[in-house]
Amino acid sequence: MLKMRPTKSYLNLAVALVVIALALAGCGRSPSFKGDVYIYVAAPLSGWQADGGQTVVGGVHLMAERINTAGGLLGYKVNVIAVDDEADSDVAVGVAESIRAALQDGQQIVGIVGHYNSGQTLAAMEIYKDLPLVIVTPTASDTSITRKGYSNFFRVNATDAAQGPVDARFLHETVGARRIAVVHANNEYGRGLRDQMIAGLKVLGLEPSAVIEIPEAAATQAKAVEQIKLAQPDAIFLAGYETEGYILLPELREAGVTVPFMASDGCFLYEFIDGSGAAAEGAYVSGITPDPKVVADKKWWSDYQLLETRNPGTYSVAGYSAMDVIASGIRKANSFDGRLVANAIRSIEMETLVGHVRFDASGDLQEQKVYIFQVKDGEFVQLSEE
Repeated sequence: MLKMRPTKSYLNLAVALVVIALALAGCGRSPSFKGDVYIYVAAPLSGWQADGGQTVVGGVHLMAERINTAGGLLGYKVNVIAVDDEADSDVAVGVAESIRAALQDGQQIVGIVGHYNSGQTLAAMEIYKDLPLVIVTPTASDTSITRKGYSNFFRVNATDAAQGPVDARFLHETVGARRIAVVHANNEYGRGLRDQMIAGLKVLGLEPSAVIEIPEAAATQAKAVEQIKLAQPDAIFLAGYETEGYILLPELREAGVTVPFMASDGCFLYEFIDGSGAAAEGAYVSGITPDPKVVADKKWWSDYQLLETRNPGTYSVAGYSAMDVIASGIRKANSFDGRLVANAIRSIEMETLVGHVRFDASGDLQEQKVYIFQVKDGEFVQLSEE
């Protein structure tokens, strides 16, 4: 059989195809890393606050994914470990102890995003304060946390000291209310915001028509409904979570109480709207972080959906921004040493999805914003930003 010799043009084409194939393979190759580092996210991932905690985790995951795609953090791959504190302070302490044990066993932990609630944050910080780690909460708002003098604690959300006065002014000056019933959950968050709301009313020359404590996550708030009816307020303010909101609000409406209702940031979740049903329409809700629909672009949304296979929640931008702050502190310090990173974060100034970030000496944002929303057609519609 006659054998054909490859022509020069054929050989050139073959070589070119090999080069192209190698180039394409290189484009798809994952970055090479020096090793692994770990970020813990501590939040309720089961039970009645699971939705909120999971939205925070999703935001952290997205930021970590983007960091890794760009070559990692100081060349190391960022791994996210989500731990469930079950919205319980005793469990939160157990979570903190497990993180301390992992650190002592040699795991390269470079920071913690959490906790989600003020009560669990306060409990866990009694352990975290002695660890060489930076802790950034995305959502805990009780002012007492940063009064403890922690050197390694920061938050990317507004505090109750900002939220209370804004909500008081909105109800009085915009809604026109003078007799405001202040209802609060029987936990650190509810009591702290209650005090800030009362202080905000006092500045306006007002006293609450009633101050009513309600049990956290109870199946009914019928007793509070009767107390509210007796007080005859012209508006109601709830300092509580969605589990209080979506029980109290429908029961008020069923009892014929139709005055304006405003809930705090603990109800800035679509679970509050879904759980309240038709009663949610027209309700006001304040937020201590912005709405992702307003601040995040289409690519951020599509990247999130690809990673999490669901839409972002209201606190996804808070988790994303908390991770952004930790990463920026590490880069500025050029180190994973928690004390160096904390010092770097104190002098940092940056733009994030939650806005301009610059911290005061206690770890609070120097520029705090509070957002007012109203439920319209089953959606949170932003009315103001202050």
